[in-house]
Amino acid sequence: MSRLILNRRRLLGLGAASAGSLVLAGCDQFDFLGQRDHPVRDFLERANQLTYSAQRALVGQQALAREFSQSEIRQGQRPNGSTDPRNIELYRDLEASGFAAYKLRIIGLVETPKEYSLTELRNMPARTQITRHDCVEGWSCIAKWTGVPLSRLLDEAKVQPSAKFAVYHCYDQMGGGLSAPEAYYTSSDLIDAFHPQTIAAFGLNDGALPVANGAPVRIRIERALGYKQPKYVHTIELVDSFAKFGLGQGGYWEDHGYDWYGGI
Repeated sequence: MSRLILNRRRLLGLGAASAGSLVLAGCDQFDFLGQRDHPVRDFLERANQLTYSAQRALVGQQALAREFSQSEIRQGQRPNGSTDPRNIELYRDLEASGFAAYKLRIIGLVETPKEYSLTELRNMPARTQITRHDCVEGWSCIAKWTGVPLSRLLDEAKVQPSAKFAVYHCYDQMGGGLSAPEAYYTSSDLIDAFHPQTIAAFGLNDGALPVANGAPVRIRIERALGYKQPKYVHTIELVDSFAKFGLGQGGYWEDHGYDWYGGI
């Protein structure tokens, strides 16, 4: 089992990193990754769905990611991707005030939309877990994360039966240059959203979550690759479809050719 999952991680890392790099580099022959109805992209999407279905069948819905001991933390959590969204005025103002006015909103297909201040989140019963962050680029890092189980927040909002996915909206933006910046987002199914190790993390290695690692709140989905661990999260939206977001693939990187599930 572990060998199968490891081989999937390597394959996904090579494929997604290569395709994503080519798209971002502007290689014309890979323009299909940004086209909704291109037959090659459609084929890749069907392959991703097959992989998702197979791994869901092989790995139990409540199977836990491996947790580590304190002694196995050898370094600080490596920042990567977007690491400083203070060019966004709203985020800059929040950070300057110590995130005093920050709110995490739960909206969409819920009975009772919710919002929580950072203080309220910190005062809730928390979960601490030492887990390994696996990046699609091929590196990994063990760190201690502390936060509120996301299932608690979703239970308080009372997710409607029609909801199928949780979409995580973030303050940071990606792109630029020849294209306009795009607000970063990603998503998960409700199995991962309600998983006992999925937390709205506000702490890292016994301290407050740093800006470079996603302050004030980062969603940790421990059975997924790093690009599925969104930073700077301000809104969690419960939906039944991705049609109204980006290119409809469930995330910024997913819209640019990465696997939607990203499971390990």
